[in-house]
Amino acid sequence: MTAKLKLSNPKTRELTQLLPVANQPLDMARIRRKGNAALKARATEDKHEYFIGVAEARYVLRKVFRIVEDQAKKFGLDPLAHQALIQIYGSPSMELQVNQIASRLDITAAFSSSLVTLLVEKDLVIRRRGDQDQRVTYVAMTPHGREVMDAIDENVKFHVDYFVSQLSAEERESALSILMFYVGAKL
Repeated sequence: MTAKLKLSNPKTRELTQLLPVANQPLDMARIRRKGNAALKARATEDKHEYFIGVAEARYVLRKVFRIVEDQAKKFGLDPLAHQALIQIYGSPSMELQVNQIASRLDITAAFSSSLVTLLVEKDLVIRRRGDQDQRVTYVAMTPHGREVMDAIDENVKFHVDYFVSQLSAEERESALSILMFYVGAKL
């Protein structure tokens, strides 16, 4: 409903201000302007404008990651084990090779293998040999693993929604402009 509101009407403006910040639409033109200003500032001697966006982006990411890590710990998972599960569950086929997990987590294949062993022991994933090449090991989610991930996500949602509701539109836009820059989005 908020996307259809016209902000030129004073009553509508007042209503929009009563809505949680997270429900208010972001101004994409302003995000582009902020991103372009940050990009320009990065190439100058005075990089302050750039670091404003970087600071906001890192604040948001760190806060959200902390929330996620805290919720995963409540389920007995350290942050890296949880990240491995996210990568496996989030893959198109819900399975990855051990070396793909290593690559996505930026860890060694040996450490990835040890991490997978821990996840197997907790009945969160299973290992299987490749059909074509028996030397390749695939790691897939178990039903229990999916249940745990879904439960963690449900807890995370509540806390992240609250955190995001505390951010101003300007903070959200600054953070997003830098994140867009980081992923190579055209501003």
